[in-house]
Amino acid sequence: MAKKAPNPIDRHVGSRVRMRRMMLGMSQEKLGDALGLTFQQVQKYEKGTNRIGASRLQHISNILQVPVAFFFEGAPNSPAMRPSGMGEAASPTYVSDFLATSDGLSLTKAFMRIESPKLRRRIVDLVEQIAGSNEE
Repeated sequence: MAKKAPNPIDRHVGSRVRMRRMMLGMSQEKLGDALGLTFQQVQKYEKGTNRIGASRLQHISNILQVPVAFFFEGAPNSPAMRPSGMGEAASPTYVSDFLATSDGLSLTKAFMRIESPKLRRRIVDLVEQIAGSNEE
């Protein structure tokens, strides 16, 4: 029997849980302990392999100190999640995927500590040149 692929919304919510947990410097084990779960179960939630029930998501939002809506920001195919009258598209998933990695989070935190806007712009230019893309 073939494995069923995780639902894109479950994957997105899980990646947002991971991103927020990492922003707080919290381990999977610590989050699992607070939820009464193993770190393996937290891993499954973060990968989207297992769905997070409503009451559990509420508990996670309390532990991670964000509103439940945080986990759905930028979710794929979720026009109902946007306030009515707001026409802008959801943020690309590659941004939240990047921020959900330890390298992405470290790079973002370090970049935000650079006070000079001029220096930050030069760093962006350098990275764009290294990547071979000079898109605005």
